[in-house]
Amino acid sequence: MTIQLPDSKGGFRAYEPRKEPLAATPGTPFTSRTVFSAAHVVADPFADTTPDSPAAVDWDATLAFRRHLWSHGLGVAEAMDTAQRGMGLDWAGAAELIRRSAAEAKSVGGLIACGVGTDQLTGPATLDEVRAAYEEQLALVEESGAQAILMASRALAAAAKGPEDYLEVYGHLLRQATEPVILHWLGPMFDPALEGYWGSSDLDAATDTFLQVIAAHPDKVDGIKVSLLEAQREIDIRRRLPQGVRCYTGDDFNYPELIAGDDQGFSHALLGIFDPLGPLAAEAVRVLDTGDAKGFRELLDPTVELSRHLFQAPTRFYKTGVVLLAWLAGHQSHFTMVGGLQSARSLPHFARAYELADGLGLFPDPKLAEERMKNLLSLYGVTQ
Repeated sequence: MTIQLPDSKGGFRAYEPRKEPLAATPGTPFTSRTVFSAAHVVADPFADTTPDSPAAVDWDATLAFRRHLWSHGLGVAEAMDTAQRGMGLDWAGAAELIRRSAAEAKSVGGLIACGVGTDQLTGPATLDEVRAAYEEQLALVEESGAQAILMASRALAAAAKGPEDYLEVYGHLLRQATEPVILHWLGPMFDPALEGYWGSSDLDAATDTFLQVIAAHPDKVDGIKVSLLEAQREIDIRRRLPQGVRCYTGDDFNYPELIAGDDQGFSHALLGIFDPLGPLAAEAVRVLDTGDAKGFRELLDPTVELSRHLFQAPTRFYKTGVVLLAWLAGHQSHFTMVGGLQSARSLPHFARAYELADGLGLFPDPKLAEERMKNLLSLYGVTQ
Protein backbone atom coordinates (compact mmCIF):
# COMPACT_ATOMS: atom_id res chain seq x y z
CA MET A 1 0.00 0.00 0.00
CA THR A 2 1.36 3.41 -0.97
CA ILE A 3 0.31 7.01 -0.52
CA GLN A 4 0.69 9.63 -3.25
CA LEU A 5 2.60 12.63 -1.94
CA PRO A 6 2.97 15.93 -3.81
CA ASP A 7 6.46 17.24 -4.43
CA SER A 8 7.77 20.76 -4.79
CA LYS A 9 7.75 20.56 -8.62
CA GLY A 10 4.03 19.97 -9.01
CA GLY A 11 4.28 16.22 -9.40
CA PHE A 12 3.61 13.24 -7.16
CA ARG A 13 5.62 10.36 -5.77
CA ALA A 14 4.48 7.08 -4.28
CA TYR A 15 5.52 6.50 -0.68
CA GLU A 16 5.07 3.27 1.25
CA PRO A 17 4.38 4.10 4.92
CA ARG A 18 6.26 2.37 7.68
CA LYS A 19 4.39 -0.46 9.39
CA GLU A 20 5.97 -0.37 12.86
CA PRO A 21 6.94 2.62 15.05
CA LEU A 22 10.27 3.09 16.73
CA ALA A 23 10.40 1.20 20.02
CA ALA A 24 10.74 3.90 22.69
CA THR A 25 9.62 3.58 26.27
CA PRO A 26 9.23 6.14 29.07
CA GLY A 27 12.16 6.49 31.41
CA THR A 28 13.87 8.43 34.16
CA PRO A 29 15.73 11.77 33.81
CA PHE A 30 19.17 11.78 32.24
CA THR A 31 22.49 11.77 34.03
CA SER A 32 24.99 13.18 31.51
CA ARG A 33 23.00 16.09 30.02
CA THR A 34 20.20 18.43 31.02
CA VAL A 35 17.68 18.35 28.18
CA PHE A 36 14.65 20.55 27.65
CA SER A 37 12.12 20.29 24.89
CA ALA A 38 10.43 23.56 23.99
CA ALA A 39 6.77 22.56 23.72
CA HIS A 40 3.96 23.69 21.40
CA VAL A 41 0.46 24.68 22.45
CA VAL A 42 -2.70 22.94 21.24
CA ALA A 43 -5.36 25.31 19.94
CA ASP A 44 -9.05 24.93 20.72
CA PRO A 45 -10.44 24.10 17.25
CA PHE A 46 -14.02 24.93 18.23
CA ALA A 47 -13.36 28.46 19.45
CA ASP A 48 -14.85 31.24 17.32
CA THR A 49 -11.63 33.21 16.82
CA THR A 50 -9.70 35.11 14.17
CA PRO A 51 -5.93 35.45 13.69
CA ASP A 52 -6.15 38.77 15.56
CA SER A 53 -8.04 37.32 18.54
CA PRO A 54 -6.43 36.22 21.80
CA ALA A 55 -5.36 32.59 21.55
CA ALA A 56 -7.94 29.95 22.41
CA VAL A 57 -6.00 27.04 23.93
CA ASP A 58 -7.12 23.47 24.55
CA TRP A 59 -5.62 23.23 28.02
CA ASP A 60 -6.25 19.53 28.54
CA ALA A 61 -4.47 18.54 25.32
CA THR A 62 -1.69 21.08 25.90
CA LEU A 63 -0.91 19.75 29.38
CA ALA A 64 -1.23 16.13 28.21
CA PHE A 65 1.53 16.76 25.70
CA ARG A 66 3.77 18.08 28.45
CA ARG A 67 3.12 14.95 30.49
CA HIS A 68 4.17 12.95 27.44
CA LEU A 69 7.52 14.79 27.35
CA TRP A 70 8.07 14.44 31.09
CA SER A 71 7.28 10.72 30.93
CA HIS A 72 10.33 10.24 28.70
CA GLY A 73 12.61 12.13 31.08
CA LEU A 74 12.71 15.39 29.13
CA GLY A 75 12.36 18.78 30.75
CA VAL A 76 9.82 21.22 29.35
CA ALA A 77 10.82 24.71 28.23
CA GLU A 78 7.51 26.50 28.52
CA ALA A 79 6.07 29.61 26.87
CA MET A 80 8.95 29.87 24.43
CA ASP A 81 9.11 30.49 20.70
CA THR A 82 7.78 26.97 20.03
CA ALA A 83 4.61 27.84 21.94
CA GLN A 84 4.03 30.62 19.37
CA ARG A 85 5.06 33.30 21.81
CA GLY A 86 4.55 36.53 19.90
CA MET A 87 3.12 34.60 16.93
CA GLY A 88 -0.39 33.88 18.14
CA LEU A 89 0.10 33.60 21.91
CA ASP A 90 0.05 36.93 23.76
CA TRP A 91 1.31 37.62 27.27
CA ALA A 92 -2.05 36.91 28.91
CA GLY A 93 -2.13 33.49 27.26
CA ALA A 94 1.53 32.85 28.05
CA ALA A 95 0.99 33.76 31.70
CA GLU A 96 -1.85 31.28 31.99
CA LEU A 97 0.25 28.66 30.23
CA ILE A 98 3.10 29.21 32.69
CA ARG A 99 0.80 28.92 35.72
CA ARG A 100 -0.86 25.74 34.48
CA SER A 101 2.31 24.02 33.28
CA ALA A 102 4.28 24.87 36.40
CA ALA A 103 1.50 23.43 38.56
CA GLU A 104 1.40 20.31 36.39
CA ALA A 105 5.18 19.95 36.66
CA LYS A 106 4.91 20.01 40.45
CA SER A 107 2.24 17.32 40.41
CA VAL A 108 4.32 14.90 38.32
CA GLY A 109 7.83 15.91 39.42
CA GLY A 110 8.74 17.22 35.98
CA LEU A 111 11.58 19.61 35.14
CA ILE A 112 10.33 22.95 33.84
CA ALA A 113 11.75 26.33 32.85
CA CYS A 114 9.61 29.18 31.55
CA GLY A 115 10.17 32.08 29.20
CA VAL A 116 10.42 35.61 30.59
CA GLY A 117 10.02 38.36 28.01
CA THR A 118 8.42 41.74 27.40
CA ASP A 119 5.54 40.84 25.09
CA GLN A 120 2.96 42.70 27.18
CA LEU A 121 4.46 45.79 25.50
CA THR A 122 2.59 46.27 22.23
CA GLY A 123 4.19 49.48 20.98
CA PRO A 124 7.35 51.57 21.28
CA ALA A 125 8.76 51.43 24.82
CA THR A 126 11.45 53.11 26.88
CA LEU A 127 14.20 51.16 28.60
CA ASP A 128 12.44 51.71 31.94
CA GLU A 129 9.26 50.19 30.49
CA VAL A 130 11.24 47.25 29.10
CA ARG A 131 12.79 46.62 32.52
CA ALA A 132 9.39 46.80 34.20
CA ALA A 133 7.88 44.35 31.71
CA TYR A 134 10.71 41.88 32.26
CA GLU A 135 10.31 42.29 36.04
CA GLU A 136 6.58 41.52 35.88
CA GLN A 137 7.17 38.32 33.95
CA LEU A 138 10.16 37.26 36.06
CA ALA A 139 8.06 37.63 39.20
CA LEU A 140 5.28 35.46 37.77
CA VAL A 141 7.66 32.68 36.71
CA GLU A 142 9.46 32.67 40.05
CA GLU A 143 6.15 32.66 41.95
CA SER A 144 5.09 29.63 39.90
CA GLY A 145 8.14 27.73 41.13
CA ALA A 146 9.66 27.34 37.65
CA GLN A 147 13.15 28.27 36.53
CA ALA A 148 13.29 31.49 34.49
CA ILE A 149 14.56 31.78 30.93
CA LEU A 150 15.34 35.41 30.06
CA MET A 151 14.23 35.58 26.44
CA ALA A 152 15.41 38.05 23.83
CA SER A 153 13.06 41.05 23.68
CA ARG A 154 11.78 42.77 20.56
CA ALA A 155 11.08 45.84 22.67
CA LEU A 156 14.65 45.94 24.00
CA ALA A 157 16.06 45.49 20.50
CA ALA A 158 14.04 48.53 19.40
CA ALA A 159 14.80 50.70 22.45
CA ALA A 160 18.49 49.95 23.05
CA LYS A 161 20.99 52.45 21.65
CA GLY A 162 24.01 50.21 22.06
CA PRO A 163 25.66 47.40 24.07
CA GLU A 164 25.61 49.43 27.30
CA ASP A 165 21.80 49.34 27.37
CA TYR A 166 21.81 45.54 27.21
CA LEU A 167 24.42 45.36 29.96
CA GLU A 168 22.33 47.64 32.17
CA VAL A 169 18.96 45.90 31.61
CA TYR A 170 20.26 42.35 31.95
CA GLY A 171 22.47 43.28 34.89
CA HIS A 172 19.46 44.74 36.68
CA LEU A 173 17.38 41.60 36.07
CA LEU A 174 20.11 39.20 37.11
CA ARG A 175 20.76 41.08 40.35
CA GLN A 176 17.13 40.69 41.38
CA ALA A 177 16.60 37.11 40.19
CA THR A 178 16.23 34.83 43.20
CA GLU A 179 17.63 31.74 41.42
CA PRO A 180 20.05 31.26 38.50
CA VAL A 181 18.38 31.81 35.14
CA ILE A 182 18.96 30.66 31.58
CA LEU A 183 19.82 33.42 29.12
CA HIS A 184 18.42 33.03 25.62
CA TRP A 185 19.99 34.45 22.47
CA LEU A 186 17.51 33.94 19.63
CA GLY A 187 18.84 34.83 16.20
CA PRO A 188 16.98 36.92 13.61
CA MET A 189 16.29 33.83 11.51
CA PHE A 190 13.78 32.93 14.23
CA ASP A 191 12.53 36.50 14.69
CA PRO A 192 13.61 39.27 12.29
CA ALA A 193 12.78 41.90 14.95
CA LEU A 194 15.82 40.66 16.92
CA GLU A 195 18.36 41.78 14.32
CA GLY A 196 21.29 43.51 16.02
CA TYR A 197 20.61 42.03 19.45
CA TRP A 198 23.23 42.76 22.12
CA GLY A 199 23.85 46.06 20.39
CA SER A 200 25.44 44.97 17.13
CA SER A 201 24.73 43.10 13.90
CA ASP A 202 28.37 41.97 14.04
CA LEU A 203 28.06 38.60 15.77
CA ASP A 204 31.58 38.77 17.17
CA ALA A 205 30.82 42.10 18.86
CA ALA A 206 27.41 40.85 20.03
CA THR A 207 29.05 37.73 21.47
CA ASP A 208 31.49 39.85 23.47
CA THR A 209 28.59 41.82 25.01
CA PHE A 210 26.64 38.64 25.74
CA LEU A 211 29.66 37.15 27.52
CA GLN A 212 30.17 40.37 29.49
CA VAL A 213 26.69 39.98 30.95
CA ILE A 214 27.50 36.43 32.07
CA ALA A 215 30.96 37.26 33.37
CA ALA A 216 29.53 40.02 35.58
CA HIS A 217 26.93 37.69 37.17
CA PRO A 218 28.13 34.06 36.86
CA ASP A 219 26.35 33.06 40.07
CA LYS A 220 23.00 34.15 38.59
CA VAL A 221 23.36 32.38 35.24
CA ASP A 222 22.65 28.65 35.17
CA GLY A 223 23.33 28.57 31.46
CA ILE A 224 22.89 30.13 28.08
CA LYS A 225 20.78 28.95 25.16
CA VAL A 226 22.23 29.84 21.78
CA SER A 227 19.88 29.73 18.76
CA LEU A 228 22.03 31.07 15.92
CA LEU A 229 22.23 27.90 13.78
CA GLU A 230 26.03 28.19 13.65
CA ALA A 231 27.72 25.21 15.28
CA GLN A 232 31.22 26.66 15.43
CA ARG A 233 30.03 29.90 17.00
CA GLU A 234 28.24 27.94 19.73
CA ILE A 235 31.38 25.88 20.35
CA ASP A 236 33.47 29.04 20.60
CA ILE A 237 30.98 30.58 23.05
CA ARG A 238 30.80 27.54 25.32
CA ARG A 239 34.60 27.41 25.54
CA ARG A 240 34.56 31.00 26.82
CA LEU A 241 31.90 30.50 29.51
CA PRO A 242 32.80 30.83 33.19
CA GLN A 243 33.19 27.60 35.13
CA GLY A 244 29.78 26.19 36.06
CA VAL A 245 27.76 28.05 33.41
CA ARG A 246 26.19 25.61 30.98
CA CYS A 247 25.66 25.95 27.26
CA TYR A 248 22.22 24.75 26.11
CA THR A 249 22.20 24.21 22.39
CA GLY A 250 19.29 25.73 20.52
CA ASP A 251 20.80 24.78 17.17
CA ASP A 252 18.15 22.74 15.38
CA PHE A 253 20.56 22.12 12.48
CA ASN A 254 23.59 20.74 14.34
CA TYR A 255 22.36 19.42 17.71
CA PRO A 256 23.77 15.85 17.61
CA GLU A 257 27.40 16.96 17.33
CA LEU A 258 26.92 19.80 19.82
CA ILE A 259 25.33 17.59 22.47
CA ALA A 260 27.88 14.81 21.93
CA GLY A 261 30.62 17.41 22.35
CA ASP A 262 34.38 17.13 21.98
CA ASP A 263 37.44 16.81 24.20
CA GLN A 264 36.92 20.38 25.45
CA GLY A 265 33.27 20.16 26.42
CA PHE A 266 29.69 19.65 25.27
CA SER A 267 26.31 21.35 25.10
CA HIS A 268 23.19 20.52 27.04
CA ALA A 269 19.97 21.04 25.08
CA LEU A 270 16.92 23.29 24.86
CA LEU A 271 15.43 22.52 21.48
CA GLY A 272 12.18 22.98 19.59
CA ILE A 273 12.90 19.90 17.47
CA PHE A 274 12.74 17.75 20.60
CA ASP A 275 8.97 18.41 20.63
CA PRO A 276 8.34 15.94 17.77
CA LEU A 277 11.49 13.91 18.49
CA GLY A 278 10.80 13.48 22.23
CA PRO A 279 10.88 9.67 22.68
CA LEU A 280 13.65 9.14 20.14
CA ALA A 281 15.75 11.99 21.54
CA ALA A 282 15.30 10.62 25.05
CA GLU A 283 16.43 7.17 23.95
CA ALA A 284 19.52 8.69 22.34
CA VAL A 285 20.47 10.67 25.45
CA ARG A 286 20.13 7.55 27.60
CA VAL A 287 22.62 5.85 25.30
CA LEU A 288 24.92 8.84 25.77
CA ASP A 289 24.50 8.49 29.54
CA THR A 290 26.33 5.15 29.24
CA GLY A 291 29.28 6.88 27.58
CA ASP A 292 28.38 5.57 24.12
CA ALA A 293 28.73 8.73 22.01
CA LYS A 294 28.81 6.69 18.78
CA GLY A 295 25.51 5.00 19.61
CA PHE A 296 24.03 8.38 20.49
CA ARG A 297 25.02 9.80 17.09
CA GLU A 298 23.71 6.73 15.28
CA LEU A 299 20.29 7.33 16.78
CA LEU A 300 20.15 11.10 16.50
CA ASP A 301 22.07 11.91 13.30
CA PRO A 302 19.30 10.52 11.03
CA THR A 303 16.83 13.02 12.54
CA VAL A 304 18.74 16.07 11.29
CA GLU A 305 17.22 15.94 7.80
CA LEU A 306 13.73 16.24 9.30
CA SER A 307 14.82 19.05 11.60
CA ARG A 308 16.45 21.01 8.80
CA HIS A 309 13.29 20.57 6.75
CA LEU A 310 11.02 21.85 9.52
CA PHE A 311 13.34 24.76 10.32
CA GLN A 312 14.05 25.81 6.73
CA ALA A 313 13.63 29.49 5.89
CA PRO A 314 11.48 31.29 6.89
CA THR A 315 12.63 29.53 10.07
CA ARG A 316 10.05 31.22 12.31
CA PHE A 317 7.34 29.07 10.73
CA TYR A 318 8.83 25.82 11.98
CA LYS A 319 6.01 25.62 14.54
CA THR A 320 3.60 24.65 11.76
CA GLY A 321 5.53 21.46 11.02
CA VAL A 322 5.86 20.70 14.73
CA VAL A 323 2.09 20.85 15.22
CA LEU A 324 1.46 18.86 12.03
CA LEU A 325 3.58 16.03 13.41
CA ALA A 326 1.87 16.20 16.81
CA TRP A 327 -1.47 15.72 15.06
CA LEU A 328 -0.20 12.90 12.87
CA ALA A 329 1.30 11.22 15.96
CA GLY A 330 -2.06 11.31 17.75
CA HIS A 331 -1.11 13.84 20.43
CA GLN A 332 -4.01 16.07 19.39
CA SER A 333 -7.23 15.53 17.48
CA HIS A 334 -6.83 18.25 14.84
CA PHE A 335 -4.38 20.30 12.81
CA THR A 336 -5.39 23.79 13.93
CA MET A 337 -3.05 26.39 15.41
CA VAL A 338 -3.50 29.60 17.35
CA GLY A 339 -3.35 32.56 15.01
CA GLY A 340 -4.25 30.34 12.05
CA LEU A 341 -0.57 29.43 11.64
CA GLN A 342 -1.42 26.04 10.12
CA SER A 343 -1.48 27.93 6.80
CA ALA A 344 2.16 29.03 7.08
CA ARG A 345 3.67 26.09 5.18
CA SER A 346 2.83 24.45 1.85
CA LEU A 347 1.34 21.04 1.09
CA PRO A 348 4.64 19.76 -0.39
CA HIS A 349 6.32 20.85 2.86
CA PHE A 350 3.76 18.88 4.89
CA ALA A 351 4.18 15.85 2.65
CA ARG A 352 7.95 15.79 3.07
CA ALA A 353 7.65 16.29 6.85
CA TYR A 354 5.29 13.30 7.04
CA GLU A 355 7.60 11.15 4.92
CA LEU A 356 10.70 11.95 6.95
CA ALA A 357 8.97 11.54 10.32
CA ASP A 358 7.37 8.26 9.29
CA GLY A 359 10.72 6.97 8.07
CA LEU A 360 12.15 7.65 11.53
CA GLY A 361 9.32 5.73 13.19
CA LEU A 362 8.08 8.80 15.10
CA PHE A 363 4.38 7.92 14.81
CA PRO A 364 3.18 5.57 17.58
CA ASP A 365 0.36 4.44 15.24
CA PRO A 366 1.65 4.58 11.65
CA LYS A 367 -1.78 3.65 10.27
CA LEU A 368 -3.43 6.58 12.05
CA ALA A 369 -0.74 8.92 10.72
CA GLU A 370 -1.29 7.60 7.19
CA GLU A 371 -5.07 8.08 7.44
CA ARG A 372 -4.69 11.61 8.77
CA MET A 373 -2.18 12.51 6.06
CA LYS A 374 -4.58 11.21 3.41
CA ASN A 375 -7.37 13.31 4.94
CA LEU A 376 -5.17 16.40 4.79
CA LEU A 377 -4.26 15.66 1.17
CA SER A 378 -7.92 15.29 0.27
CA LEU A 379 -8.68 18.74 1.68
CA TYR A 380 -6.19 20.11 -0.86
CA GLY A 381 -7.84 18.15 -3.68
CA VAL A 382 -5.44 15.21 -3.82
CA THR A 383 -7.15 11.87 -4.46
CA GLN A 384 -5.52 8.52 -3.75
